[in-house]
Amino acid sequence: MIQQSIMEEVLAAALSTGGDFAEVFAEDRYSNNLRLHDGKIDRSLSGREAGVGIRVFHGLQSVYAYTTDFSKAGLLKTAQEAAQALQGDFYQQAPILHRQIHPPLHKIEKMPDGVDGKHKVDVMKQAYDIAKNYHSSIAQATIQYIDHEQNVLIANSEGKFVEDKRVRGRLAIQAIASDGIQMEPGFYGPGAHQGFEFFEKLDLQHYASEAAKIAVTMLKAEECPSGKFPVIIDNEFGGVIFHEACGHGLEATAVAKNNSVFANRIGEQVAPDIVTYIDDGTLQNEWGSLNIDDEGEKTRKNILIENGILKGYLIDKLNGRRMGMKSTGSSRRESYRFSPTSRMTNTYIAPGNSTPEEIIANTEFGIYAKYMGGGQVNPATGDYNFATHEAYIVKDGKIAQPVKGATLIGNGPKTLQRVDMVGNNLAHGAGMCGSLSGSLPVNVGQPMIRVSEITVGGTKGE
Repeated sequence: MIQQSIMEEVLAAALSTGGDFAEVFAEDRYSNNLRLHDGKIDRSLSGREAGVGIRVFHGLQSVYAYTTDFSKAGLLKTAQEAAQALQGDFYQQAPILHRQIHPPLHKIEKMPDGVDGKHKVDVMKQAYDIAKNYHSSIAQATIQYIDHEQNVLIANSEGKFVEDKRVRGRLAIQAIASDGIQMEPGFYGPGAHQGFEFFEKLDLQHYASEAAKIAVTMLKAEECPSGKFPVIIDNEFGGVIFHEACGHGLEATAVAKNNSVFANRIGEQVAPDIVTYIDDGTLQNEWGSLNIDDEGEKTRKNILIENGILKGYLIDKLNGRRMGMKSTGSSRRESYRFSPTSRMTNTYIAPGNSTPEEIIANTEFGIYAKYMGGGQVNPATGDYNFATHEAYIVKDGKIAQPVKGATLIGNGPKTLQRVDMVGNNLAHGAGMCGSLSGSLPVNVGQPMIRVSEITVGGTKGE
């Protein structure tokens, strides 16, 4: 996107007032977004966005500026404007960049821009037909198709010059069930760091049927009791609770400022020894995976909690300076419009030794949260509340009637301490995570787990 010699000049301009580190992030992104509603395509958006972000450090001070002008003059102007915001006494010679090549971890077989739009619509129609025809109570189905290709070039004053290509696709399936009086939604949104082959291999029967099943099941569900119960949280997207209530607290964005309950606790027992918590950006073709992070560092497997012991954090370059620790390849941003910071990729609880059948059989009474919905969390305290999309009563070691209106309310670190069974059926679910550096594709994951006690907000008394 930008010649190496121009990058060197831009970095030199960014350092011209005494900054001690400078970085250029160039991006060129292509995206497609289609929606099929009531059997017809009612939205078809394609676009291209390109720009350059320039960041300068002086000690713990940071300045960020961006532009859509790729000309040499435009880049130098933006770099000089960023430099003017910092005044220091560190004068670095013009950097000499060294191109780095990282073999791609995630094989892309079919670039989405080379696939005829008809094939994309065919996938959507198949999913629509499966969901709409699942049951007579399905009143509406909506399918959203997303693909994008992001090309990035990252250079910094330490000599780094590296490029990356990120290709992702996602299919969001929503079904609405109605009995003429009330309506209930169901949703499933699989995604991957893959080309169009992801959609060709996708088990549409499974995902579209599950979205419809959730809606139909909840339409017939009873009101959920409220109280404090053991809660079984199923695998895959069930991991969203710990992503929100614990994962964000392990990001240096919060830790470096002591805005996390996990700050200064490395080496402490923060969970039972059956809990190991990992963030791994290298997982093959997963939705949250990357070859390199948005500072040009190779992604890696970061063990955050091992057998209950806090082992580390997710660290970016600036917060690493604040903490006196090195980057963990965890710096991310939505686009060139955002300055990067530490963020999750694919975060999950590692599998344990219990089977799902054992977990359910060992629960005399409780709530089984099969599919989790959205929620809110205070990262400084870990306090959270999460809705469930599909939930059941567990009675005498068996799954009983479905219940609706179940909300899980608690504190992340305390909930982590109360995990008393971990299943062996690890799975990952795709989602979007919003934070300081924008909205990002992430995976959340876990096997089925049981928490000995969570406050359940329901719609009827205990």
